[in-house]
Amino acid sequence: MKSFLNISELLIDQARKTPHKKAVVTPKKKGKEYIYEHLTFSDLNETSNKYAKSFLELGIKKGTKTLVFLKPGLDFSSVTFALFKIGAVPIFIDPGMGKDNLLSSIEKISPKAIIGIPKVHFLRMFFAESFNSLEIFITSGNFSFGGEIPLSKLKNRIKPVELHEVFEKTVPNDLAAILFTSGGTGKPKGVEYTHQIFWHQTHLLKEMFGLTPEDIDVPGFPLFSFFTLSLGMTSCIPDMNPSQPSKAKGEKLYQVIKDNKATFLAGSPSIWENLAHYLKINELDLPSIKYIAMFGAPVSPTLLALFKSVLPKAQVFTPYGATEALPLSLIEAQFILDKTQYQSLKGRGTCVGKPIAAIKVKIIDIVDGPIESLKDVKEKGPGKIGEIIVSGPIVTSRYYEMEQETKFSKIKDDNTFWHRMGDLGHIDDDGLLWFCGRKAHRIESTNRLDCSVNVEAIFNQHSLIRKSALINIGDRKDKRPAIVIQRNDGKTRDKKFKHLKKELRELASQNPLTQHIQDIYVAKNFPLDIRHNIKIDRKKLSHLAKNGELT
Repeated sequence: MKSFLNISELLIDQARKTPHKKAVVTPKKKGKEYIYEHLTFSDLNETSNKYAKSFLELGIKKGTKTLVFLKPGLDFSSVTFALFKIGAVPIFIDPGMGKDNLLSSIEKISPKAIIGIPKVHFLRMFFAESFNSLEIFITSGNFSFGGEIPLSKLKNRIKPVELHEVFEKTVPNDLAAILFTSGGTGKPKGVEYTHQIFWHQTHLLKEMFGLTPEDIDVPGFPLFSFFTLSLGMTSCIPDMNPSQPSKAKGEKLYQVIKDNKATFLAGSPSIWENLAHYLKINELDLPSIKYIAMFGAPVSPTLLALFKSVLPKAQVFTPYGATEALPLSLIEAQFILDKTQYQSLKGRGTCVGKPIAAIKVKIIDIVDGPIESLKDVKEKGPGKIGEIIVSGPIVTSRYYEMEQETKFSKIKDDNTFWHRMGDLGHIDDDGLLWFCGRKAHRIESTNRLDCSVNVEAIFNQHSLIRKSALINIGDRKDKRPAIVIQRNDGKTRDKKFKHLKKELRELASQNPLTQHIQDIYVAKNFPLDIRHNIKIDRKKLSHLAKNGELT
């Protein structure tokens, strides 16, 4: 890739190279079949030009913070690239994070403009205080609650728009967007992305998966399509609610993939697990798929094996990273199934592969407070569990207007910095990185360290267990580890209840990692994170156990 000033230049290049190729494809249900609408790369570029020109006339300009609440589709891509072209700063907040988190995040960011679906404009009428910084209102609907301008009016401009490289010049380190974390293990934080970081991410994803313009992706995570579009790939939007990935229908996913001959799938494991089960039950195949990337939470060997059975020709990858730093490492399913799953079952953690070439990774002593300088850290040796810290061109440098959180998450290293992932892990003698769970989920005392992923792997081996969760039922000073299980059959207390607990204690006694755990609870369902619907809310489970609300 050539050097750049603005991430939208990658789209402009694609519009020149392949103007008539499909860029974005969206499905619409007609009876039992889908019909598809699309924009070519030329269409996408021209539509984003029209929006860019209109936004400038409305007062959205370089640096203007703009809330974007649009459904994945043709307008979502056009609007976002338009904002990039004028140097404005789109703000992406997952609406599924819950009303209180959503409103507090909006207040913190103080946006000037909003481009959203009618439902969002309706919401701001009832929570005006959270939206009081707004001056410019644009809706995807055709009617107005309070003076919103319809996107359709801006797109269907009478006056032609001359082609521009970009409307406002930017430099690589200019702020390009703010992406909010889900708040699954703390309050949501606005992560600052520069144009340079977006470019490096696009380049790394191309190299990691060998992606070419001939590939066609189905992005389970909507923002992923910006990378694939920048690479000249066709992006087919799946028929699903991205805020509720676990509810994605396997039948709908299958149809969109099949109709468009998709080659690349990316998103939460909870999405593609539904697809895999649908293929298995109906004995179906999707021969066009070459690559599947599942990220956002650890992926079980059971799910990887399922994918290898239903899509034997596809390569399944589990990249490791976070909103603040993605991608960091990569591992392929077959390597896990052949080499590392047996070590995971013994409680070593989840292997996430070797760090990619552009990324530096260190394991350091666990510290709960801020770390001022890299000179203050003590690095752990091979196989020793500690905090994971990372450095590289795709690592973001700060949270927006959150100096305290930035201070806790970054470590100065001369003219650069390291990001603290908030994860625990270790690096083995072969240079492979192992993930052992969130730092916040550990139970640490003077004599031992219990890590969620390592401990839960032992209990998950029982045939009746769907998943388990390590929790603390003591207090901060006198910690007491316990395990909560969710059964495959969805039951809690029955005739098997006492016998099951006895078997689990026997299983625990056979491994040094778990032989001290005696308290076992059963929950019908686990509370899960909002974004990926797969991360367990252990804090809530602990509260339920302490209050006697678990069996």
